[in-house]
Parts: sequence; C-alpha cells; structure tokens
Amino acid sequence: MTTRDPAPPLTVGNIALSFHRAVAAVTRRVLEAHGHRVTGIEARHEQLFRLQAARQVDVLVSAWLPSSHDGYLAGYRDEVRVLAPHYEPYCLWAVPPYVPVEAVGEVADLTRPEVAARMTRAIDGINPGAGISRFSARMVTAYGLDQAGYTFAPGTEPGFIARVEQGIADREWFVIPLWRPQYLNRLHGLRAIAEPEGLLGAVDAAGPVIRREALDRVHPEALARLDALHLGNDGVEELDTMINADGVTPLQAADRYLASRPDLLP
Repeated sequence: MTTRDPAPPLTVGNIALSFHRAVAAVTRRVLEAHGHRVTGIEARHEQLFRLQAARQVDVLVSAWLPSSHDGYLAGYRDEVRVLAPHYEPYCLWAVPPYVPVEAVGEVADLTRPEVAARMTRAIDGINPGAGISRFSARMVTAYGLDQAGYTFAPGTEPGFIARVEQGIADREWFVIPLWRPQYLNRLHGLRAIAEPEGLLGAVDAAGPVIRREALDRVHPEALARLDALHLGNDGVEELDTMINADGVTPLQAADRYLASRPDLLP
C-alpha cells in the first residue's frame, strides 16, 4: 500500500454492525493510501447521522437510500454529498434452508395453523433504528401475524446472531428479519421468503456520505477512488464472513480483500 504526502485528518463513521465496519475499513484504507490520518467512530443508526449533522463525522459509511436511512439524512441533506453506491442492500425475511418451501414460501404462510404450530413465534431483530426493524414491526400487524401469536422484538447484533446460530443448531423452525449483505446468508444458506405487500422497502443504494466542508480536505484521487469503488453485496458479505467466521478484525479483512484486488488502491 503506497502512502502519499500527509493529508488532513478525517473522521470516518460507521453504523455499529459488522458489515458496516467492513465497508468502513475498506474506506479507511483508501483514504490512508492517499496520506490521510483516519479516526474511526461508530454508533447506532440514527445516532450516527445525528453525529454527522453535528459535524462530528466527515465521512459516513454508508447511507442506505432511499428506503432505510433517508429520514435520518433529510434534515441536513444539503450539507453533504452522497457518493456512488458501494453496494445495493435490501431487507428480507428468511427461514432456515430445512424449512420446506411448500410450507413457508411467503410471509402469509406463517399464519397457516399447521405452520404457526411449528414455528417459534418470537421474532428477534437488531436495534430499533434499523430499517429492517422498523419494517418488521409493521409487518407483524399488516400480515395479521400478531393474531397468530407472533411478536417482534428488536435487540442487539450479538443477540441476533446467537439466536440464529442456536436456532440452526437445534433445527428449529423460525423466521428472521435479515438483509443483504450479511454473512449469515452465506454461512447458513438462509432462504428469503416472498413479501408481496412491499413493506420491506426497495433495493437501496449504499454510498458514503461526505460533509461538503470536508470535500476540500479529501485528496482528489482518494475521492475519485471512493466514488468509483463498488464492492457489491457479494464483496461485502465476503468481508463480513472474514470478520465473523474467520475471526479477523475489520482492517485485517480489508487488507486481505484489497491484497487480491490491487486495482482498488494506488
């Protein structure tokens, strides 16, 4: 990795989830390769956007637009520039691969008596500010799942992951609010079920958000590389799997990823 003459320091903020840490680590390495000293900060979804609005975050990685994070960005949208998307995330509900598709093919199937009798009806999520959590809470009522005994409760990322791991180990029938990119998709082959009402939002564009006063401090080549960087959902899941399955740090995962793609750095 080549470094340039010292460039102004920058603060890169990410949402406190592992795949956001992965993308922030790649972003950090791109900036460092052009001489920037980078300070990292992370917070929950809504809090991170408040920090950037308060000028405490120069580069936010990443905003999911328009479905999940537009409301958080709306209050200061004219103060930032959103770069081209690094990946195209979307929300979903999934079941383990051993749950037959003929039993559960779409959300409404969860209310069928023979399915509800077998499913764990406590649905666990991540923190309440996440788009998937907001969408899932609405779905429980909109699809009449509450009348079949289902509940939704937000939680923490470690609790969410532990819940999936234990459910898979026990071959439990359960439904999990999920998203791509997320390493659990790759690790366990979780199967998305159809959600015909469209309550899970659209496919978003996930790009870095840079405060306009920070744009002049970002090395022009670094800005160009970040604007052209496209990891895709598969790339982010590859990074996320390194962190969670291989046990490396986000920066170590970024270094592995970038080592095999020398065109991404100068």
